[in-house]
Amino acid sequence: MKPKIELLAPAGDKERLSAAVYYGADAVYFAGKRYGLRAFGNNFELDEIKEAVEFCHSHNVKTYITVNILAHNQDLVGLVDYLKYLESCKVDGVIVADLGIAMLVKENTNLELHISTQANVTNVESAKMWVKLGAKRLVLARELSINEIKEIRNAVGEDVDIECFCHGAMCISYSGRCLLSNYFVGRDSNKGACAQPCRWGYTLHSNYEQTPVEGEFPIEEDERGTYILNSKDMCLIEHLKELIDAGISSFKIEGRMKSTYYVATVVNAYRRALDSIINNKILDFDPINEVKKSSHREFTTGFYFGSDQKTNNISSTPVQDSVFVGLVVKETTNNLVGVEIRNKFVKGDKLEVLSPSDTFNKVISISEIYDKDNKLIEVANNVQDVVYIKTVLKLKVGDMLRKSNLK
Repeated sequence: MKPKIELLAPAGDKERLSAAVYYGADAVYFAGKRYGLRAFGNNFELDEIKEAVEFCHSHNVKTYITVNILAHNQDLVGLVDYLKYLESCKVDGVIVADLGIAMLVKENTNLELHISTQANVTNVESAKMWVKLGAKRLVLARELSINEIKEIRNAVGEDVDIECFCHGAMCISYSGRCLLSNYFVGRDSNKGACAQPCRWGYTLHSNYEQTPVEGEFPIEEDERGTYILNSKDMCLIEHLKELIDAGISSFKIEGRMKSTYYVATVVNAYRRALDSIINNKILDFDPINEVKKSSHREFTTGFYFGSDQKTNNISSTPVQDSVFVGLVVKETTNNLVGVEIRNKFVKGDKLEVLSPSDTFNKVISISEIYDKDNKLIEVANNVQDVVYIKTVLKLKVGDMLRKSNLK
């Protein structure tokens, strides 16, 4: 029997976790204040982890905690107590990259062990070794092709989950094992403090005394510099059926440092795309255009269909086709809906609805805006204020409104 297909979403904080759950994630992954690879995210205090797990479980959503740093001796202090606390919170799995940490998990807890992409599982023997050590899930290296994934799936059997990234930022280094950040600014990428130097602009200088290099290396440059290390973003939303057929059971979205709007947009799009495959139905929206409405760089399918694609030499500046302008905080009653302002919108604007319901992509022409004192206003631009707009659509708390950036 094939395992259930899972959509796994990032949760950088409580708001993004709530958005992931609301927009259809089957599971979320997040970190505590230590041991995760996003040290500069908000992350979760110990009591917040417990609350988050309880919230997710009440919505039938699983929780996986990242414990995926490449640890030095001092990092191990207090780790066993932390693992036991996660176990007491009933988290559904811990994501681990370090062999020593994996053994601490196995010897001291009954936590389900997931092997991080940072562990660089790229071959059958490595995969089988981790399974012998107790791994229940393998998050394969991003550098694998579909055929290599199939071989690993067949080797480990269907009792082991295969998880792969399907969307988000790609790293210039092998599955994230990078030292550029350490070298330039002393921030350890492999302990979660990456400064993302692969996104910086660089200028290539040549000394005339050096022996000239034969051949030509094309470098694209804009007014901000040259981005020779900066990868395109991964996007597999049009290839999910092929990935399911390859044996992938969990589809992971990158982005614990991304915005709530990004999480909502991408999770909603992939939820609908996966459901269309599972239920053998035709999508009623363009999936690529949809994910482009959130922050993105130019897209690539990474290594899934061969490693000869050009994934770098693009602008470091992300773009998005729509702007998140409002979060629904009070449901529609008497044709008025309460909206928390996130960006400016005005009377006469046409706003599109982002929702997991059938109001998805419906358009509201803004005819009336009321402030908190029930006074008509023309412009809504005081961020985090709540205003009321007129609409016949039945919007729910958690729905979002956005305005097109396209001219």
